[in-house]
Amino acid sequence: MAATPLAVPQNLSSHHSQSHFSFANCVNLKQSHHRIHPRSTLVAPNGVSAPHKFSSFKKFSKPITVLGHNSKFLQMGSQETQNLSIKSMASDSGSTSATLSKRVLGIAHLVVSLGIILVVEKLLKKAFVAAAIKFPSALFGMFCIFSILMILDSTIPDAATSLMSFFEPALLFIQRWLPLFYVPSLVILPLSVRDIPAASGLKICYIIFGGWFASLCVAGFTAIAVRKIVKTEMIDAEPMAKPSPFSPTEVWAWSGVFLISFVAALFYPTALGTSARTCLPFLLASTVLGYMVGSGLPSDVKKVFHPIICCALSADLAALAFGYLSKSGLDPVLGNYLTKVSSNPGAGDILMGFLGSVIFSFAFSMFKQRKLVKRHAAEIFTSVILSTLFSLYSTALAGRLVGLEPTLTVSILPRCITVALALSIVSLFEGANSSLTAAVVVVTGLIGANFVQATLDKLRFRDPIARGIATASSAHGLGTAALSAKEPEALPFCAIAYALTGIFGSLICSVPAVRQSLLAIAG
Repeated sequence: MAATPLAVPQNLSSHHSQSHFSFANCVNLKQSHHRIHPRSTLVAPNGVSAPHKFSSFKKFSKPITVLGHNSKFLQMGSQETQNLSIKSMASDSGSTSATLSKRVLGIAHLVVSLGIILVVEKLLKKAFVAAAIKFPSALFGMFCIFSILMILDSTIPDAATSLMSFFEPALLFIQRWLPLFYVPSLVILPLSVRDIPAASGLKICYIIFGGWFASLCVAGFTAIAVRKIVKTEMIDAEPMAKPSPFSPTEVWAWSGVFLISFVAALFYPTALGTSARTCLPFLLASTVLGYMVGSGLPSDVKKVFHPIICCALSADLAALAFGYLSKSGLDPVLGNYLTKVSSNPGAGDILMGFLGSVIFSFAFSMFKQRKLVKRHAAEIFTSVILSTLFSLYSTALAGRLVGLEPTLTVSILPRCITVALALSIVSLFEGANSSLTAAVVVVTGLIGANFVQATLDKLRFRDPIARGIATASSAHGLGTAALSAKEPEALPFCAIAYALTGIFGSLICSVPAVRQSLLAIAG
């Protein structure tokens, strides 16, 4: 029997708005003159006959739904895109929320850890004053913290590690802003040196520069000599975290604080109760801005114009501008910068209030480098002890030889010891000028920061241990920062010697016999 062909029309038209059509309208079945047999065959496009039951065509008699332009199938791509966009937006929102939460928690962690250090230091200081104890309270607190860490490390190491981690934000904060805590003495330098004769000022400068070089040589050559005797090989020190650089947001924020508070203080001189409190915000902001700007200067410029100098000049210029515009003069504004009265603090009092926390931080840095201290104990302790003794007694002798007034000589005795402990040392002597002490210490550090690397090269100090100890023993924190920026391998030894020099100097000056001998030499 002849097969019945299945003809498919070439033109299949359908209106876009029509969503249904019948298969019968599209398929034209050419019926033969004979009756269609139930087992008719279909002719495939390739000409091959395929038997098929006619009853199967009944399945196509029902309308077939064609998806129109409103169909969800056609919108599937855009719907998936929308879903992905929503998910992406939700992810970004979640990420931003997580970042914000992390930042808030980080700030809270910093406030709590730093607050604990400051509160403990202040309470300890009050207790020592009430008990009439002349030993530096911050130094005692440092020994207590170090002892606790060592005990925990030997009994519960995880507890010591957790304690270090908890105070890490506070330690990074102190490290980041450390130079600012030295600045107040330079800002009020015009007031401090006003009563000092010019001839005495020149003698002090001679002692500062010559004493720095002599102390560096003593510490460096001692370290090299001991190194040759013990022949201890160097090992890698524990990595030391570095604080983050200043961001433009911080600069703009402090700039806003300065402008608003400066204008407010001009129109309302006692808005915060006293002139010192009213001037505090803009004087503090000018100091911080000067440090930020100075820190961002090129390295070649920093050799001549150190960030601390930029910082002090910024505060002095702000004080000068305010004194001129308010017609009060420079001296009263500088007097408001550092009042030394806890009930009426100035910007300088706020900054110097962190000096005790600097001493506390020594405990954590020494604990972190305890393995290094133990391994190189001979070089470190021998160099630090000899250098500190030489610095104190050579300064007293030099002051007497050049005819410097005894009170001024005593004021500059701790020239190679960090400000925080130098002020504690001179407080043990009667009649000392603490403002001059702080200024001399900072100037010594600036000399070291500018010339220490070239001097070490000239003296052919190649060993990182000798270079680090010599730098910290002669120029404390500022010299340490300058050298470690270019020679990170010397940083651990700088940090250790920097702390130990101040500690040993404070301990030895706490002995009455030592103080009497220094006074006798100074005249």
